[in-house]
Amino acid sequence: MSYTGPDFDPPPNPRSRRRPLTVAVAALVCGGLLGWGVYAATGGTDDDGAGARAEGSPSAPSRTPSQPASPSAGDTEGSGDTEGGGDEESPASRAPSASAPAAAGPLKGKVVVIDPGHNPANFRHTAEINRQVDVGTHRKECDTTGTSTDDGYAEAEFTLDVAHRMRANLQKQGATVKLTQDRDRPYGPCVDERARIGNAAKADAVVSIHADGSGAGNRGFHVILPGSVHEGEADTRAIVGPSSELGARIAGSFVRVTGTAPSNYIGGGTGLVTRKDLGGLNLSTVPKVFIECGNMRDGKDAALLTSAAWRQKAAQGVSEGIVSFLRG
Repeated sequence: MSYTGPDFDPPPNPRSRRRPLTVAVAALVCGGLLGWGVYAATGGTDDDGAGARAEGSPSAPSRTPSQPASPSAGDTEGSGDTEGGGDEESPASRAPSASAPAAAGPLKGKVVVIDPGHNPANFRHTAEINRQVDVGTHRKECDTTGTSTDDGYAEAEFTLDVAHRMRANLQKQGATVKLTQDRDRPYGPCVDERARIGNAAKADAVVSIHADGSGAGNRGFHVILPGSVHEGEADTRAIVGPSSELGARIAGSFVRVTGTAPSNYIGGGTGLVTRKDLGGLNLSTVPKVFIECGNMRDGKDAALLTSAAWRQKAAQGVSEGIVSFLRG
């Protein structure tokens, strides 16, 4: 995901008027970072991706015939695609995107919307996804194809796989889970519709799953929080606080479960970034964040992203952050 769009905000100033919330967010993230330090010191995932490979991760999946040869890298609302799915089938991978019956559990009565970034078939519909839509502060493309690893594993496949794993985890906790897309539509949905899906569901939490397309050497994950926007149809003022808490809890859990460090190229080591240019956040009326789980264009991060074992950890880390947020 590119950071050249308008209204980029750095991480919140610790001296802002929202000091109690900032302190709480910092404590949550610092706890996760401490967990990562302990994990790494005791033999967790190292710079060579050994943690993932130790669990038997194969090499990156090869490009399938349906994948474009050169998907875009670094778009403004996530980032590619194939119809291959990585190295193993994810849980419930062919289940519909409609809400499934929830089991009994601590999240009974809670609604979670998972937004898998992009769509594996977007590259077949370039005219449609290039159509401009209103995101409140400006107009931008409906959607993009996303990025991919150098070996052709598409972001759109990655996001669906992680979304399926998250859905299985959260349903076991009793949550009602809805996906914004599940390979059940020809393209998209557009970024404005993705926001409306979460709003219409009256979701208690929405998480948009992505992987970045930055330069080689840029590693780690980051969580994108909505900035305060009040323009046109966009009004995030009511969700900035809860979204920040949701993002901090996800960042802390992601570090602890995956052993992956926060981004070394954005977010100042916190794993948290605030933006005002993303339609999926600007138009949301419910708590929502994006997570860039790693950088597909870096070989070491790509080795993790293409590992089914690591994707399971990623899904667990995000899910546990959601559970922590919803349980308070």
